[in-house]
Amino acid sequence: MFDIVARWHAEHANFSRLLDVLERQLVAFQDDERPDFELMASIVAYLREFPDRYHHSREDVAFERLLARDPDLRLPINRLLQEHRAIAAAGDELLSRLSDAVAGVLVSRAAVESAVALYTAYFRHHLATEERVILPRAARLLTAEDWSVIDRSVPAALDPLFGDSPDDRYRALREHLSAAPGPSDRPA
Repeated sequence: MFDIVARWHAEHANFSRLLDVLERQLVAFQDDERPDFELMASIVAYLREFPDRYHHSREDVAFERLLARDPDLRLPINRLLQEHRAIAAAGDELLSRLSDAVAGVLVSRAAVESAVALYTAYFRHHLATEERVILPRAARLLTAEDWSVIDRSVPAALDPLFGDSPDDRYRALREHLSAAPGPSDRPA
């Protein structure tokens, strides 16, 4: 049980770190420089692939199990389920804008900034709610059977960026992350 909760905490930390890099790339706009659109697109592609397909799918099952144990969580869980869809839609929009920029299509600065802001705001709010409200309750209320159902709910997938055998398409992103400051290196 606690392995899954610990894994979700670790995955949330990884997602947050990627959102940090995405936001730092926007600072280039403020400095009248060109952000690394390929790096940004790689981040969003990963976040659309792994969290949206595997992490969020397992959470959806956990939310169902948690609602059976604590019906008072209906409102926050319904919001989180809606956020899964909103994050996916905002991610698709952002990835489209970034793909255009990578391809050399003229994309307005405001369009990229607003797409990044919307995506990161949704994602950060979502992570914070899960960390503050859902995961502590899940750790307390879900049974070993619940955790077994959750663990079996979605086929296991290796994390293509942070896993032991990273996918080649994320090589540049992985190299960037190993050179970038970690969460404890950021100013408060």
